[in-house]
Amino acid sequence: MSEHNPNSQLTRLIADLEEEAVLQLVRQRMEAGDDPMQIIDECNEGMREVGQRYEQGEYFVAGLIMSGEIFREVVELVQPLLAKQADSRTSGRVLVGTVAGDIHDIGKNMFGMLLSCYGFEVIDLGVDVPPGVFAAKALQIEPDIVGLSGLITAAFETMRETVTALRMVAQEHGRSFPIIIGGGMIDDQVCQYVGADYWMSDAMAGVRLCEDLSRKIR
Repeated sequence: MSEHNPNSQLTRLIADLEEEAVLQLVRQRMEAGDDPMQIIDECNEGMREVGQRYEQGEYFVAGLIMSGEIFREVVELVQPLLAKQADSRTSGRVLVGTVAGDIHDIGKNMFGMLLSCYGFEVIDLGVDVPPGVFAAKALQIEPDIVGLSGLITAAFETMRETVTALRMVAQEHGRSFPIIIGGGMIDDQVCQYVGADYWMSDAMAGVRLCEDLSRKIR
């Protein structure tokens, strides 16, 4: 066994944006039979570090974008193994999108990728999604959970309008689904203001929350 810790190595490489080294290490660990979900978890820790470096001014938006691309490549590598491990039953159906007035999608995309890795069916509406589009899609597909993303404070008002639209269509048609919000500026106060059920601090926290909610729903 090697003397270094492969867990911290992968996390560190992600945090340092070492794309080729990350992919090489992931391939090696897959060949060695490592748990693909453990690989995903370690990469997520690296992504968390990237976010911290961004907040501290060490990284700029380009660094966030690059880390998201590296993470996407890792997910593509491990998904075949995850598919073999997963059973035919999905964990649940989640409708996600970035609310109107906001075009940021890094966090949303990461959340969606992680949900897929954990067996959820994800319907992604994209960015700058009007409240009516969210409500109509929720009526059409009957999701178990709805996730709204918004990075800028200007999006909070449309997030509130979207929650209202979703509640209205659910009530009118006798349906119910928890609404989760997420984004860099989201906290408990924002959650209460927009009327959502839950809020998440990062993509992985959102996945854990969806797992808990899915178990309660089913």
